[in-house]
Amino acid sequence: MSVKRIPFGRMPDGKTVDRYELKNGDLTVSVLTYGATLQAAVYRGVDVVLGYDDWESYLRCRCSFGSTVGRVANRLKGNVIPIAGKDYTLAANDRGKNHIHGGKCGFAYRLWTARVLENEEAAVTLRRTSPDGEEGYPGDLSVSVTFAVTGDSRLRITYRAVSTADTLLNLTNHAYFNLEGHDGPNVGNHLLQMDATELTVSDAELIPTGELMAVEGTPFDFRTPKPIGQDINEPHPLLQNANGYDHNFVLGTDGAFRRAATVEAPVSGIRMECWTDQPGVQLYTANFLNEAACKGGIPRGKGDGFCLETQHWPDAVHHPHFPSILLPAGEVFRSKTEYRFFG
Repeated sequence: MSVKRIPFGRMPDGKTVDRYELKNGDLTVSVLTYGATLQAAVYRGVDVVLGYDDWESYLRCRCSFGSTVGRVANRLKGNVIPIAGKDYTLAANDRGKNHIHGGKCGFAYRLWTARVLENEEAAVTLRRTSPDGEEGYPGDLSVSVTFAVTGDSRLRITYRAVSTADTLLNLTNHAYFNLEGHDGPNVGNHLLQMDATELTVSDAELIPTGELMAVEGTPFDFRTPKPIGQDINEPHPLLQNANGYDHNFVLGTDGAFRRAATVEAPVSGIRMECWTDQPGVQLYTANFLNEAACKGGIPRGKGDGFCLETQHWPDAVHHPHFPSILLPAGEVFRSKTEYRFFG
């Protein structure tokens, strides 16, 4: 077990960006202080996370490769948002009218401070305070994200946050995985199984309508394993709106820590399980990815990775029957997600 700090780059204001390498057993994870970003996850010699080798690419990137996303991940309809009885104007950074992933300069594009944890795991905690009014949100929000690598090849991501005023919160990590390796082929042949019987229906702008839809009999039925790409081109309006999979699958709403999904690569044989206490997980198949040079100078595009973003349901603030994303002043938010590797 080891933790190494390696200088990675400098912010435009001269502040240092570090990369922390967490090694424990067969799994080595690299985390950047910029964006609290998962830069690499090497399991038995295979790096299964898409991203870049160099700092300059992360600085210019706007696809949130491996970043921590907040204050509110995913989409909110419109940009004038009610919070505890008062309207707040957030950034309209999605189609010029909706709000997505915390705004124009959300958590993914901020520098975090780091502290190595001394315990039986290889772990680092990243912290920042989002000041009152940042991206339009109320309250000073103190947030921390801990990345820990266990001896049995689990990457555990633990979130904690508290605000000085009522605010909204929906944190996730936006890692793109390819279990054949960062240079592997399209993930359409990866076998995916999801422990979800419903999803939240979204409109043409990928905003939830408030409806839930049973996955049975649809291209969204992953209750038994099937290739990710098997039904991705079916003429289903939800698939056509998103140009592939970009949908929130419904998990339990009781806060229990449970398995959300299992993915297996046919050639490498690597299997990954996603576990979470969140009520939803967004399956995204990199539908709009278009990067000319990622790790190793290799271009990466549509379908070259998949995301399993554990989260509260999108646009929950406008749907009272969705699990709430309101974080009352002084109340501590805690959440945990694990990616477990086998094979």
